[in-house]
Amino acid sequence: MHDPDLIFSELKLKAGDYFLDMGCGPGDYSIWASKIVGNSGMVYALEKWQDLIDDLTEKVDLKEFTNIVGIVSDITKPLSIEESCIDVYFISTVLHSLDLAKDSNMIFNEVHRVLKPDGRLAIIECKKEEMSFGPPLHMRLSPEELENIITKYGFEKIDLTDLGYNYMIQFRKN
Repeated sequence: MHDPDLIFSELKLKAGDYFLDMGCGPGDYSIWASKIVGNSGMVYALEKWQDLIDDLTEKVDLKEFTNIVGIVSDITKPLSIEESCIDVYFISTVLHSLDLAKDSNMIFNEVHRVLKPDGRLAIIECKKEEMSFGPPLHMRLSPEELENIITKYGFEKIDLTDLGYNYMIQFRKN
């Protein structure tokens, strides 16, 4: 998990917001977001793997969070989330592992569907540079590649943040 203070300051997440963490993994970002959005907000933690959702649910129950819902979900399939209800849709180090040539249409039309008007899509990915760790260079996505794909689905790029080995790019729903 990157510096949560930096990430959430850049996301401008606030009390009452609805936050969707796609590919939430162990749920670190989801738990951090739940503290910010408070009881008037909601966090949807979506993950493809049931065991990770079970682990997150156990953590959430132990800490008595009431505003996190863990959902088993595949980013390449329709989401069980209402239309126009999400303020921030967050995807951290997931997209590089997908076949975006095949799945972009489903993924970004669904993102657009669930985001509120002026909602934001935030993506963290590894920089497209040769490194001794992380995904191989041919799998990495540059900010420009993501912008070229995502703006076709009714989004405009609004911010790019350097995170060292990674970056966060943000889009606003048009």
